[in-house]
Amino acid sequence: MFKYFAKNKGKRGFTLIELMIVIAIIGILAAIAIPQFVSYRQKGYNSKAKAELRSYYTACQAYFAAYTASNCDQSTVSDTYNKSSDIILITAAGQAMIGAKAYHAAGTSTYTVGSAGNIIP
Repeated sequence: MFKYFAKNKGKRGFTLIELMIVIAIIGILAAIAIPQFVSYRQKGYNSKAKAELRSYYTACQAYFAAYTASNCDQSTVSDTYNKSSDIILITAAGQAMIGAKAYHAAGTSTYTVGSAGNIIP
């Protein structure tokens, strides 16, 4: 019985070199993954701003069809358009929806509605 413990006495656990290699591999993977993650978050923020601007454009189109009006701002479509709290939508009171701007509070790009309803960065 003592022979068994004496034989495996020095062979338990990992060596320092093995642990350092594992930590280095994890560090390399993190160095690659973190910038990609930040990039994907920015793309998501920008996509949300575009979608919000498209939703505003659609709400204004519905308002124009229902009331034969020529101007649309956030107050006139407040019953059909609910803006997200993290999106900043910039429109002047009484202006047409063309030229409305939107951006995410943490995003990097500002988007504008064009004359044909296209979203311009």
